[in-house]
Amino acid sequence: MSTTNHKAHIEPYLFFDGRCEEAIEFYRKALGAEVDMLMRFKDSPEPHQPGMTTPGSENKVMHANLRIGGTSVMASDGRCGGKPHFDGFALSLGVATEAEADRLFAALADGGKVQMPLTRTFFSPRFGMVADRFGVMWMVIVPRPNH
Repeated sequence: MSTTNHKAHIEPYLFFDGRCEEAIEFYRKALGAEVDMLMRFKDSPEPHQPGMTTPGSENKVMHANLRIGGTSVMASDGRCGGKPHFDGFALSLGVATEAEADRLFAALADGGKVQMPLTRTFFSPRFGMVADRFGVMWMVIVPRPNH
């Protein structure tokens, strides 16, 4: 029995635990992200279950959809506890030129931590890894020509 669904696709959903609006602004400036949709907890058509969010989080982001290049990235403040955790994955950002890689890597590194500086590798003329100021890991890569 096949479990492959050729119509399915994966979109990252990031929970910023109370810092979503700050993250959205950062990605707008750093990556040119566009906000396609943003809904706050206070605008929910249904009441939330008790304990789902912290008191005073009515103006926090319940759901947002960002477009970065041709990719949708969804985001939320989640439970608004103030301590986002992004472990065990990275977002890969493919760009066309080394200059673009340099620019976007520097923007993501502002307030973040470089894990691997941008450099030439056997698989890319420019590749590096950086955890941004929220802890989201990014791999910036320029694909090799003809690949």
